[in-house]
Amino acid sequence: MFKLQTRIFQAVKSGNKGKAKKLQKLLLKSHYAKLLAIRKVTQDNQGKKTAGVDGKKALRPNQRLKLVGELRLEGYKAKALRRIWIPKPGRVEKRGLGIPTIKDRVMQALVKSALEPYWEAQFEGTSYGFRPGRSAHDAITRIYAVINKKARYVLDADIAKCFDKINHDYLLYIMEYA
Repeated sequence: MFKLQTRIFQAVKSGNKGKAKKLQKLLLKSHYAKLLAIRKVTQDNQGKKTAGVDGKKALRPNQRLKLVGELRLEGYKAKALRRIWIPKPGRVEKRGLGIPTIKDRVMQALVKSALEPYWEAQFEGTSYGFRPGRSAHDAITRIYAVINKKARYVLDADIAKCFDKINHDYLLYIMEYA
């Protein structure tokens, strides 16, 4: 699977997006990619014992093998999310957190494995936010290296609490009547 991801990355880098999309389809049908997605979700993931709307928390080995055969993109429709209500400070109402089923999480991991190399090839080499294998420490190291060459400006933006100030009722209203 890693070799296939590398080929997707290289195809996009060389400008051959048609080839990359064909390789993505191949990866999504790959038996081993499906097995790896199942392993990530059911064995390696920190939230592996969290039940979704179906109530399943864990899968036995034979259930994991059965799930491989059920993973198909054609006609796939995710189940509704189970809501866990979390009280928000300073608000009367509560907002829900959705928890997908194991099968939906596996499908997300499988699709991520095909999409990630495609988009990673198009991102700037110097962007660090929410990228695999990159951290805030990498960004700081990069800034330090660039600043030491000659004087530069550094923009530091902290959007923490930004989404707490958005009118959620208005957004829900727009989504309902859009």
